[in-house]
Parts: sequence; C-alpha cells; structure tokens
Amino acid sequence: MAEPRVVEVHRLGHTEYSDAELLMRELQQNRLLDIIPDTLLFCSHPEIVTIGPAARRDGVVIPSDYPTTDVDRGGGITWHGPGQLVVYPVFKWDLEAESNVKHITTKLEQWAIASLASLGIDSSTDERMQGVWVQGSKVGSVGLAFRKWVSRHGFTINFATPKGRVEALDGCGLNAGTTTSLDRLGIEISADELTDALLSCMSDSLSRENAKS
Repeated sequence: MAEPRVVEVHRLGHTEYSDAELLMRELQQNRLLDIIPDTLLFCSHPEIVTIGPAARRDGVVIPSDYPTTDVDRGGGITWHGPGQLVVYPVFKWDLEAESNVKHITTKLEQWAIASLASLGIDSSTDERMQGVWVQGSKVGSVGLAFRKWVSRHGFTINFATPKGRVEALDGCGLNAGTTTSLDRLGIEISADELTDALLSCMSDSLSRENAKS
C-alpha cells in the first residue's frame, strides 16, 4: 500500500473571502508547476454569499441585505460567515478513485462524514443536493473548480452560524430553512475540534496526511 501523500496545512483564521480567493489562485498555479505539495487551507470568512454558475443560470435571487460575489466553482449559492469552517484543498487529484469530479466530490463528502462521526455526530449525504446533512438538514456544502485536475474552493461545515442568516436563503432546489447549523440541532462543537477531526481522518479518507503529523 502506498504511503499517504504529504499535505501542507495552513490555518488562516478569519479571512476576507477575496484574500482567500487570491491565495487559492496563487497556490493552484504553484501546485500545477509542482512548486508546492498538496496544500490545505482552513479558515472562516466575514458574511458573504458566493454565487456559482448554476445559481446564475437559474436566476436565484439573494436578499439585498446579503453581500454577494460571483464564483467559478461548481454548485449554486453558498453562505459564508462566522461560525462556519471553510476547507479549501488545493490538491492535485490523481490518486485512486479520483478520476472524475463526482468521485472527488464524494471523497470530500465522505471525509467530512467520517470526521463528524469521530466526534460522535451522525451525518450523511442526501439525494436532494450534494453536501453533508444532519437530522435531515444540510449543514455543509461542497463545490470545486479545477485547472488540469488541481482544485480550488472546497467545502464548508456550519457549526455556530448567526441565527436566521443561512436559514433565510433558498435556491437551487432547496427551500429556505433546509440549510442550518449544528448548534441549532443541539450539537455544540468548535472550529478547532472540527479541524483536528478532519486532519485525523484525512489519511484514511483521502490517502493524504499533514506534513506536521
């Protein structure tokens, strides 16, 4: 069995979305050139709703009191804000079971599900939309953009978001209130606990491990 691929991990803290986007583009170019290894970013953002091509095509309307920005990742709309862990893998996807976007998306979902399970949280996928679901509610989104199979963007887990903000949004086939946060489901967890769980489960789920582990 091959050794796990080493990943450089950065905990960025609370970061403007635009700054993270610029960093991801720079890292993606460097990964394409093999200047850097697979690189994983953990962060959170001030409130912003990112609008993907599917949402633009469907004419999804975002309430005027939400800041927005257009993005090129797959998927529809994604709320970002305090109380949400954002995970950006700038990876070269060329390992086993990484031959198409569906396989890669599934790997990320299963990584999140395994990590939540390690914390005693039962989660799953749902046929209504890709992402991570708990107790019938969506608590995590996933969407990627690629250049020659090196990714930008990634996935989110809502753990303690401001009440009513993510719940008020609808679009791309989901009614308002379908997406929520773990604390609203009676589950109290921190960003650090989620991050540590993801890093602990990364080797089994993604055949990759933290360079510092």
